[in-house]
Amino acid sequence: MASSSPPKTKGWSFSSMLSRSFSSLAGCEGSPKADDPTQAKSFFDLAATDMQGNVVPMATYRGRVCLTQLNYTQLAELDTKYRDKGLQILAFPCNQFGGQEPGTNEEIMDFVKTFGISFPFFAKCDVNGSNTIPVFQYLKHNLGGLLGNFIKWNFTKFLVDRNGLPFQRYNPQTAPFDIEADIVELLGKQ
Repeated sequence: MASSSPPKTKGWSFSSMLSRSFSSLAGCEGSPKADDPTQAKSFFDLAATDMQGNVVPMATYRGRVCLTQLNYTQLAELDTKYRDKGLQILAFPCNQFGGQEPGTNEEIMDFVKTFGISFPFFAKCDVNGSNTIPVFQYLKHNLGGLLGNFIKWNFTKFLVDRNGLPFQRYNPQTAPFDIEADIVELLGKQ
């Protein structure tokens, strides 16, 4: 059941933040139903390209609470703790923030394997600008940020409910463990 309250944004996002790597949910391909991704009725109407080049419909994750992005160790722990209860973490590398992710998809996967991560990674993509992928167009439109909708830095995170409705956006310095209460709240809703 979707919340009737408006989407929330917590904290600040500063472009001077220094963190390693990934920017929140993005992907690559749009849904045939949504020429304008910002008008999609649900996150599940969209699609994104994974690290192997396959287009993955976000509907694959229907019925799960989705959290985009990763701060490796904590996200791996949340994944282990809540995956069987319906949490799905999705990660989308981006090189738009200080050139922090210049590697190939293969190099990125080699790096994150050292953290024991098993949740899906999507192909490196843009989350801002004219090449922003549809998934991020949709999320930014529905969960605007402080001082504008653009993604300010790596590790911005979005939480999407089981119905594909954006629930909350978190700034880069919000640790995954600080989101746990919201995850538990959404997992408790059917």
